Amino acid sequence: MKNNQQALEESRKYFPGGVNSPVRAFKAVGGTPPFIASGAGSKIQDIEGTTYIDYVGSWGPLIFGHADPEVLVSIKEAAEKGTTFGAPTLAETELAKLVQAAFPGMEKMRFVSSGTEATMSALRLARGYTNRSLIIKFDGCYHGHADFLLVSAGSGVATLGIPDCPGITPQTASCTVTIPFNDFDALDSAFKTHRGQIAGVIVEPVCGNMGVVSPGKGFLEKLREKTASEGALLVFDEVMTGFRACFGGVQQLMNIEPDLTCLGKIVGGGLPLAVYGGKREIMNRIAPDGPVYQAGTLSGNPLAVAAGISVLRRLRDNSEFYPKLLEKTQRLSDGILNAGLSNGFSLTLNRFGSMFTLFFNNENVQNYAQAKKSDTVKFAKWFRSMLSKGIYLPPSQFEASFVSGVHTDEDVSKTIQVAAESFLEVSK
Repeated sequence: MKNNQQALEESRKYFPGGVNSPVRAFKAVGGTPPFIASGAGSKIQDIEGTTYIDYVGSWGPLIFGHADPEVLVSIKEAAEKGTTFGAPTLAETELAKLVQAAFPGMEKMRFVSSGTEATMSALRLARGYTNRSLIIKFDGCYHGHADFLLVSAGSGVATLGIPDCPGITPQTASCTVTIPFNDFDALDSAFKTHRGQIAGVIVEPVCGNMGVVSPGKGFLEKLREKTASEGALLVFDEVMTGFRACFGGVQQLMNIEPDLTCLGKIVGGGLPLAVYGGKREIMNRIAPDGPVYQAGTLSGNPLAVAAGISVLRRLRDNSEFYPKLLEKTQRLSDGILNAGLSNGFSLTLNRFGSMFTLFFNNENVQNYAQAKKSDTVKFAKWFRSMLSKGIYLPPSQFEASFVSGVHTDEDVSKTIQVAAESFLEVSK
């Protein structure tokens, strides 16, 4: 049996960095990533037989934990009828009804296979619907790896984007304007500078990809007001935040309805499925009803649809689920923060629903520039200490941790205890 280091060395012969998504390589924290052999409930086990309490949860979708029995039964029953058809099924409509119950503003929708596909398609639709070219995104918000979204800010807050990755042409990057999150003045400046050219604004209404960062007071309301007055579409990327705090998303909690919404992760029950949708008038521009083309052979895959139905039904029908999940998350995050503060660390903890980020930074983190002031060296040491003691956290300072419904009181207590031990170890 290979150990983790041997497995990594072999995998490097076949995959860049030995992985199929960059953050898995542990470049930000150092050390060797554990190769996972199995998962059950709140725990995963690597190929060396080490068991971890998991707060990654496949980056958010596993709200009922690993190998959830009801999801497995649903997948098995669907697979026995066929794994893929490339044709419509009744189950797709059943899942669509559940999605719409949670997000009433999604009057029509389209299933795709990943969050990247959802955001890419929604923004193509925004440009096709408005007949405009430019998109506004916020620095530090990640919306998948479509070329025009992998951009960094230009020389000023209202300038066009520049490529943030080799292989992206300046012409493609120039279709995107990048401004700081929570910056009212930058938003006004961008619309003024590019008046009549902005097709849409895409935003994580609560950010998860610079770490968890919440919108400032009135910021989302400002986005809604500004896009409406300027004839641009407002696109909420709730791939991460959808179903993490309630049966719905940030838009339900804040009573703000975007023009388009992108969902993923939980909506597919842990299998590759994502959704974009919104107002009927806008979605009617999508082929075959309209001229904006988007397609996918595996869109609405029956196994992923079955998993999604299983998860969303239970989230809809169990009124006690979210209060318990949120209380558990608060107890865990408060316990970790207090353990760090009592050991003399400068820390800030941001939480939304059942996701949180501990920043090694005592500044109130409201945007990416503030998040980047975090002490990533201390975070990496603390992460490695936690991992060595059986706690599996996201291997980056700029990611969210996720709590599931199957994390137990014992898991929470052990994690807080291990966090205190790790802070003490790092402080020496």
